[in-house]
Amino acid sequence: MTDRDELDRLLAVASGVLDEVSDRFVTGHGAPRAVDKGGNDFATDVDLELERRIGRELVDRTGIPVHGEEFGGPAAGAGTVWLLDPVDGTVNYSAGLPMAGILLALVHDGEPIAGLTWLPLARQRFAAVADGPLLVDGVPRTPLAAARLDDVMIAVGSFDVDSRGRVPGRTRLSVITELSRRVARLRMHGSTGVDLAYTASGALGGAVVFGHHPWDNAAGVALVRAAGGVATDFEGRPWRIGSGSVLAAAPGVHDEILDIVRSVTDQHPEGEQ
Repeated sequence: MTDRDELDRLLAVASGVLDEVSDRFVTGHGAPRAVDKGGNDFATDVDLELERRIGRELVDRTGIPVHGEEFGGPAAGAGTVWLLDPVDGTVNYSAGLPMAGILLALVHDGEPIAGLTWLPLARQRFAAVADGPLLVDGVPRTPLAAARLDDVMIAVGSFDVDSRGRVPGRTRLSVITELSRRVARLRMHGSTGVDLAYTASGALGGAVVFGHHPWDNAAGVALVRAAGGVATDFEGRPWRIGSGSVLAAAPGVHDEILDIVRSVTDQHPEGEQ
């Protein structure tokens, strides 16, 4: 799955599928909680409807299986599979906020090789295959230039300070606290897809993603890399399916954030408060 012509064809097919469901995404804005998924997580009926519809169309048109957030599917770390989040930023979407979108990645043996982030409420579309360029509304963008942390906005993930997990809440707070000493312009949008798409476009200088779900991260990682940015985990290893976090940024900015994140996580090993 490395032929550029085939990847471009698959990207075009996938773009058409997402275009076809964008109006439904917009009309469903504000949909109430329908399925409780534990904790504060939930899905709306629109999540379920779009995953079924997008998944069916992708399989019919490409013959490639789909793994979705709501219904699962084949393992995302082996072979070739579409990885789908039908509504990223569901809490925002249900509340009537516009920071939400549709995320779709093509993954081969654990590596994202194409990514699409559709933000229908903002009327923006981000797409790319692995080697670039980044396409924003179908128009190629020039590669990201090197930048400095002091000069950019950085997006950070939301958190509960008392939560446990791969990146506990107090570790997240420490990361954000140390970043705030260097960056006066931190942003928390509540949507990983938004954060990574705007990092790829250069509107943001970087994004710190505490979550590990591959359907949240794979599309944006593909976009950032296609744009000439860097996407790793918090240890600086190239991001792939199975990574527990994402640090994505423009060249130069990535190294500066990585130094900060490493200084914090060295003091707060994974799983500790």
